[in-house]
Amino acid sequence: MGRIGIIDWGIGGIGVFLQIRKRFPHSAVTYFSDTGFTPYGKTSRRELVGRLIQVVRSLEESGVSRIVIGCNAASTAVDAFANDRVEVSGVIEPAIRLAARLRPKRLGLIGGRRTVVSGVYRRGFAAKNIRVEQRIAQPLSGLIESGDTGSELLHSEAKRILAPLANCSHILLACTHYPAITDVLAKYVSATTKFIDPAEAVAASLSVSRTVNDGDDVFLTSGDPKEMRRAAKAAWGVRLKAPKRVRI
Repeated sequence: MGRIGIIDWGIGGIGVFLQIRKRFPHSAVTYFSDTGFTPYGKTSRRELVGRLIQVVRSLEESGVSRIVIGCNAASTAVDAFANDRVEVSGVIEPAIRLAARLRPKRLGLIGGRRTVVSGVYRRGFAAKNIRVEQRIAQPLSGLIESGDTGSELLHSEAKRILAPLANCSHILLACTHYPAITDVLAKYVSATTKFIDPAEAVAASLSVSRTVNDGDDVFLTSGDPKEMRRAAKAAWGVRLKAPKRVRI
């Protein structure tokens, strides 16, 4: 496997990047943050698919041979790439498989509005005879993207959102931003509740026939490179190397 592409609207997918970097140390990554575009969760499906096609084509032209959509909202449209020239996968299927293997007694889920309303997780778990209780947690991703990982507002929103799920045996984090604040989330659930972060399962789902050292990791954004770097440091403790702004 040569250069791997990761697409996300912001820096939530950095958690996926870290797991890919750990599992495939010899495969370079191109990470694309699309903060210059409308948040993926707020677009129509047609707009989302159109935008993802543009981004996928651009990454392919830059030498990426495999793409992971590291965003739950955008992963609801991954079926649009079923017959694509470049293998494109998302985070939803690996997350469902991982959660099902854990055999949760009571499964909760927090995610963005598009992710929850799409019903993709509800249908996926129903096929495995698992009932899932879902909560829209849109405010959390916006706060984390801004670099907020511990404000009074963040705590207040986390408490409100998690209240109905506080006694779940497991809670699936159906937004790649949320693992950055598991220490905050843990304050508002039972001491026995386990959070499910699919990032490692997403990395493990990549098919590998060979690895190629294809240069350094590259960080691109359609938004502000300084904001991308600041948010990644605040949320993940990662210092991005020279992120660049690109127009797609």
